[in-house]
Amino acid sequence: MTGLERLSLCDAVERLRVGDLTCADYTAALLARSESLEKTIHAFAWLDRGHALAAARAADTRRAAGTKPGRLHGVPIGVKDIFITAGIPTGMGSPAFDDFVPEKSAAMVARAEAQGAFTFGKTVSTELAYFTPGPTRNPWNPAHTPGGSSMGSAAAVAAGMLPLAFGTQTNGSVIRPAAFCGCVGFKPSEGTLATAGIQPFSPTLDQPGLFTRSVEDVALAFAALREGPEDLRNEVWPLLPLDRPPRLATVRSPVWSQAEPAAQQSFVATLARLRAAGAEITETELPAVFASARGVHRTIMAYEAARALGDLQSQQRAQLSAVLNRFLDEGHTIGAAAVAEALAQRQTLQAEFGTFITGFDAIVTPPVRGEAPATLEHTGDPVFCTIWTLLGVPALTLPAGFGPRSLPLGLQVVGMFQDDAHLLRVARWVEQAVAFAPGIPEP
Repeated sequence: MTGLERLSLCDAVERLRVGDLTCADYTAALLARSESLEKTIHAFAWLDRGHALAAARAADTRRAAGTKPGRLHGVPIGVKDIFITAGIPTGMGSPAFDDFVPEKSAAMVARAEAQGAFTFGKTVSTELAYFTPGPTRNPWNPAHTPGGSSMGSAAAVAAGMLPLAFGTQTNGSVIRPAAFCGCVGFKPSEGTLATAGIQPFSPTLDQPGLFTRSVEDVALAFAALREGPEDLRNEVWPLLPLDRPPRLATVRSPVWSQAEPAAQQSFVATLARLRAAGAEITETELPAVFASARGVHRTIMAYEAARALGDLQSQQRAQLSAVLNRFLDEGHTIGAAAVAEALAQRQTLQAEFGTFITGFDAIVTPPVRGEAPATLEHTGDPVFCTIWTLLGVPALTLPAGFGPRSLPLGLQVVGMFQDDAHLLRVARWVEQAVAFAPGIPEP
């Protein structure tokens, strides 16, 4: 290896911008890394060496011609295989989409390209971003799940195959795989990243997200990709330091009892490090009304999935897994009145959370129940993510240590709706206070 696979996104962008590094050399290094590990990790649903090198050379040609570089000039990215990509197979993790090659790209992919990036490869998704895993394995131990549904994106970034990858979260599909694989996963506020061209599952809950290896990297990517006017992007990047230690609310959440002992111990130890670094921490719990959040989330998700995938199910039921068919069948039994009530409850919970977080810079909470389970049959439990996805608030997980099986454990930081820039500043402070860098695993 050349060492280029260990570059942070920020360092790679700067070296590509000033011409200290060519995109062709950088891409060749990442291809070498990916090709050496892919037979073990299986992060990609589609990877074409010729395509990647041609795109890299085109980026170098644009720079040589004097074209003003975008924020992501020359960056190879991984794109979850439920984002449509022009001229590139998009399999959605399902045989129902075999041989599907779209004619246009998802809005987020198009925006990345406008900022100078290109699709390096399509990363493995669970079946239609739901439950049934693809072939991806955890880069720290291939006998363990990498999490889902954005399994390939998390594994590729954590293993040093890529500096940046796209995912989506409808329940826990950015935060959980990032925590299991030991990288940074960011699910921004609902509506801040474009969903057009992403295979829908539950439009109310579907939220795109990003994987990198540091908070600063994710801030750079988010600034390049977020929706809205340029001043909103400039608010995010450069990532300014906090002018004081943060005020944090510690929320174990209603499912704390489901966390494994090692995860509970890691969480308590991480809080001690944050306090020692100067954070003002208040241990509290969400109001009792949040006990209904998981049921509200499931009602909305099942009802909307049945409608979003109803035609596909009726035409190709045999191509869908039994577990997906059962969930869609459940969704078809939910009536309009029940989902209207669930959506109203969601609004109530959003208002309650806005009141709850007032006076705090962020919430810290576990991202997952513990280390990645030793199975490839399922992708783990999203239970520690459900509330934050339902609310549509920004959430980020960062590596915080290793568990007893030498697999990563993370810490989740949650912010106020539409205050993503502040959450990222808080998260970088937390990252520096935790002072844990897992490095890149060598399976």
